[in-house]
Parts: sequence; C-alpha cells; structure tokens
Amino acid sequence: MASLRDIRRRIGSVKNTRKITRAMKLVAGAKMRKAEQAAKAAQPYQHALKSMLSRVVATEDSIEHELLNTPKNSKDIVIVVHSSNRGLCGSFNAQINKHAVALKKQYEAEGKNVKFIVFGKKVAAVLKGHNAEMIHQNLECKPEDFVETSHDLAEKLIGMLNNNEFSKVILCYNKFVNTITQEAQDIQILPMQLEDSSEDVEGVEYLYEPNGQALLGDLLPRSLRPQLLQAFLDTEAGEQAARMQAMDNATNNASDMIDRLSLEYNRARQAAITTELTEIISGAEAL
Repeated sequence: MASLRDIRRRIGSVKNTRKITRAMKLVAGAKMRKAEQAAKAAQPYQHALKSMLSRVVATEDSIEHELLNTPKNSKDIVIVVHSSNRGLCGSFNAQINKHAVALKKQYEAEGKNVKFIVFGKKVAAVLKGHNAEMIHQNLECKPEDFVETSHDLAEKLIGMLNNNEFSKVILCYNKFVNTITQEAQDIQILPMQLEDSSEDVEGVEYLYEPNGQALLGDLLPRSLRPQLLQAFLDTEAGEQAARMQAMDNATNNASDMIDRLSLEYNRARQAAITTELTEIISGAEAL
C-alpha cells in the first residue's frame, strides 16, 4: 500500500491537472462559440449562390466553362485534407486521418496516382507515415488567414486544372454538425458538378443580364472559394468543440480520481491510527 505522503502527492498532482484541463475547457469553449458563429454565418451565402447557379443552369441550353470540363488527365487525383495542428481534442484528428488514408487506398486500388494538399500538422504526420505524395503543405494556418488562404487555394487549383494536372479534386474535412458531432466527409469540388433545378423554376422565367454563360464565368470561381473557406471554418469549429468535450471528460475523470485517492488516503490514515493505538495498548498491557 502506498504511504500517506505518496497519496497526498498524487492527490495534489491530479488537482493541478484538473485545474489545467478545466482552464483548457473554458478557453476551447470561448473559441468554439466564435468559430461556430463564423461557420454558420458562411453557410447562407454558399446556399444562395448554389441556388442561383442551379437556376442559371436550368435556363441555359448549353453550359461551357473551364471549371466544368472533364480534364484529359485520368490518372491523378488531388485530395485537399484538413486537420488541426494540435492534439488533446479526442478522436477529431484520428477520424479525419483514417478517412484520408482510406481514400488514398481506395483510389490507389483503382490504379490512380493520389496527391495531397495538406492543412494541419496531425494529418501531415500520418500521411507522411503512409508515404503519401504531398504537393503542398500549410501547417501554420490561423483563423484570421482563412479567407486569404482559401482564395489562394482556389487560384492554385484552377491553375492546376487548366494545366491538366489532375482528373478531379476531393475536399476532405470534418464537417461541423454540432458541439457533439463532427462528421468526416469528402466531396468533389473540381471539376464542378452543377445541379439542374428545373423543377424549381417551372412556370417562372428568369432574365439575366448579361447572359447565363457570362454569369457562370463570374459565379463559378466565386462558388469554389466559399466551399474551400467552409472547410477551414468547419475544421476550426469542430476542433474547438472536440477539445472542449475532451477537456470536460478529463476534468470529470480527474475529479473521480481525486475522490478515489481521498478515500484511499482516509483508509490508510485510519489504518495507521488503528495500528498505533494497538501498539500503545499492547505496550501498556505488557507493563
């Protein structure tokens, strides 16, 4: 059995750990609320833009644009994957790492050459361990840089498409559903796939100035950037939510451990007192 001094030291150590996890939970909660607001605020713009594109497609007989054309390159796949730079956020990174590795194996089994554009240290380390080809890494992207970074990424991908450097681009990230749930998902973002919402415009005539073709030339790049930005925002919100939950669980576990150690300490102290009393009584009787 551990000595009373050892148990006291361990209780003090766990209490210090609980202070840290509790502080980290509060910090993550504050960051999560800010990130969640940003992620939700970006969604209406993206949905409205998608709806407008669908209406334009429904009213045009033929649509031609570089972002819609199927590349001649049928061999290369580019996967843009997001993770966090730090740990202590539960299964958040493990979930997206597993998903990215599964995509890599899936496409390689089809004879494709898979390349990665990586944002986040955690997924970069895992992909490096799987000998993945990473054509670009950004391991220090901060929330205040998300807009600029997503715009630069959109320009880079459009340039690669024009140079016939891939057959398609897959965006892979943890979608922020709510504070409890973040779902790993992958969507094709290039070449773009537009939905014809002709059932929504039946009986309604839309007039565009300039024509639909000219509108698409301006709107399609604008619709790519919000998609990329949404992945950054969802990843940030999901990371902070997962960290808040992980630190809350750690704080609760520390409290439970303190309770168990306190009970063990009291039992050991009681046993020590009982032993001393027994020795005193035995000595008195011997006299």
